[in-house]
Amino acid sequence: MNYERKIPVPTECGLHLTKEILGGKWKMSLINAIHSDIKRPSQIEKAFPALTKRVLSKQLKELEQHGVIEKKIFTEVPPKVEYSLTELGESLLPIIEMMDIWGNQHRPFLEKVISETNPVVKIDHLTSH
Repeated sequence: MNYERKIPVPTECGLHLTKEILGGKWKMSLINAIHSDIKRPSQIEKAFPALTKRVLSKQLKELEQHGVIEKKIFTEVPPKVEYSLTELGESLLPIIEMMDIWGNQHRPFLEKVISETNPVVKIDHLTSH
């Protein structure tokens, strides 16, 4: 089942366009990883163990469709795939770097706020009475 967007992406605002490209939990991390020479899907999976194969595949496909990354398939046995940034993808690196700097500068406050607004629910064990 394919998802069909009901509301078009507003294109009159640069923020909406940027959010459309970078939106997604892993996209900025994937761009940064590919820039850092982590180019093969298996390397990406090792770098981000919490990232499922399904989500990895989906987000890589979206980045490729948006012209941010290129996928190169080597015709060898077994087949080999590598990703690289396009010129458009390279142009996103300063934005991602600035977001990283901002997050690190405000880390103590942001970690506190995030932990208070998104508490992790722990269930040690269930007992029946």
